Amino acid sequence: MNDFAYAAVGGALIGASAWLLFAMNGRIAGISGIVGSAVRSNGSERSWRLAFVAGLIVAGWLGHLLLPEFGMAMRADFSTPLLLAAGVLVGLGTAVGSGCTSGHGVCGISRLSARSMLATVMFIACGMATVFVIRHLLGAY
Repeated sequence: MNDFAYAAVGGALIGASAWLLFAMNGRIAGISGIVGSAVRSNGSERSWRLAFVAGLIVAGWLGHLLLPEFGMAMRADFSTPLLLAAGVLVGLGTAVGSGCTSGHGVCGISRLSARSMLATVMFIACGMATVFVIRHLLGAY
């Protein structure tokens, strides 16, 4: 399979999982909201949220086992402090943006939400600015 096929299959699976969650639970597949509420909630709300997150982890692990060549483009040479800082910044961005790329970019845009479209444009612009600063101004990575 070529890169286009991997992207098409991955996109279809993401769309299918978002649609199934909405059809079965009436919930939007915003990962940051699902994870955040899994930590704060209890009972049946917590159960489906933890199951959804476990499914994400297991699917990634299975994908790596079944298609190990797909992971070749990933880098593992980033320092722990850089990864921690990146995680904190993503968490802050999620809080400020009231959601993440899955909730706004996948589910919000498909519902034609103007707020989600604007949030997604901002996510992409911030990502582009970050890459530009790190690679071209700081000369790192």
